[in-house]
Amino acid sequence: MKPTDFNHEAPGKVIKTLTGYYAYIPNPLPPTLTWSNRLISQLATAERSMARLEEVGCSFPVPHVVVRPFIRKEAVLSSQIEGTQTTFQELLTYEARQLSLFETMPDRHEVLNYVKALDYGLARIKDLPISLRLIRELHAILMKGVRGELMTPGEVRRSQNWIGRPGASLTQARFVPPPVKEMQDNLSDLEKYIHSESDLPVLIRIGLIHYQFEAIHPFLDGNGRIGRLLITLLLISWDVLSQPLLYLSLFIEKNRTEYYDRLLAVSLQGKWEEWLLFFLDGVQEQAEDAVVKIQNLQALRLKYQEMFLKDRSREKLLQVVDYLMSTPISSIVQAQEVTGLGSFSTLQRYFDKLEALGILEELTGKSRNRVYRANEILAVLEG
Repeated sequence: MKPTDFNHEAPGKVIKTLTGYYAYIPNPLPPTLTWSNRLISQLATAERSMARLEEVGCSFPVPHVVVRPFIRKEAVLSSQIEGTQTTFQELLTYEARQLSLFETMPDRHEVLNYVKALDYGLARIKDLPISLRLIRELHAILMKGVRGELMTPGEVRRSQNWIGRPGASLTQARFVPPPVKEMQDNLSDLEKYIHSESDLPVLIRIGLIHYQFEAIHPFLDGNGRIGRLLITLLLISWDVLSQPLLYLSLFIEKNRTEYYDRLLAVSLQGKWEEWLLFFLDGVQEQAEDAVVKIQNLQALRLKYQEMFLKDRSREKLLQVVDYLMSTPISSIVQAQEVTGLGSFSTLQRYFDKLEALGILEELTGKSRNRVYRANEILAVLEG
């Protein structure tokens, strides 16, 4: 990274450190934005898509059941951006079997940490505003017992980091975030901005905050995942959504190169509009995708409800289906712990009925410790 990489529109400054390398220090938010017709139009479209998602999500008969699989899908995709190989089905199967040998499956441990961090954050923001304290707590959960555990979990960095191709040195880096002292000042300014009043639309503010967090890069590892977690938490905290149903990791994964290029172009050339258009396009696309998934789940639920009409246990069977909407790969023990619908033998009877109807498929072929998969539900969630 060289000073000549940055033009006069760059929203920050490049400094030369005492050890001879250059680093970038972003200006505090908010920047001065140019409100082009294109940006205004894309913002309106994204806001409509979010309003539709909120409407459809709240109209689902058991709204909370769709949250669990959405969180796990996001955990898988966000972790895949960072190089893990675990799939959605593998994570669900792992949880269904209640395995504890994390050392043999480090990728799944990383994904489960993301689930735990997001669950923790969603519970915490009910009592604690989004703050540096909360961000550090999330980071400690995210990095516990995984590859980045030596990278000071829960603590901001005390040394310089940088972004570049694998093996690149500090002087070869594509981007060098602020040195430690300036980073601490940047984080303080970012926290103040999150807590401040603003006339900017919420989606624009979240797009700005995501850029700023990634430009500051306050941790030695896990910055991307924490930055994506913050998007979800801000949407809930600022009442855009009442449930965590929007996740951008799928969009980012599909457009990974453009994502990094757009963020870098803000730092180098002050291209805020291009970044915000990209961000809003992702919000719109993923909101529309979530709406389709929820509507398809509702259609499946109605289909199954019709299938149960003549069964004396139809209400219980529908409750099991609602559980399967949230956990489409499950053991009976897991279902018993979560649903409280009766004894193991009672749940076994319900699962047998659903298997006979083709709603469930048993995966292990064993007589004990069985795991079942709801194929149609899973197809909707993976679609």
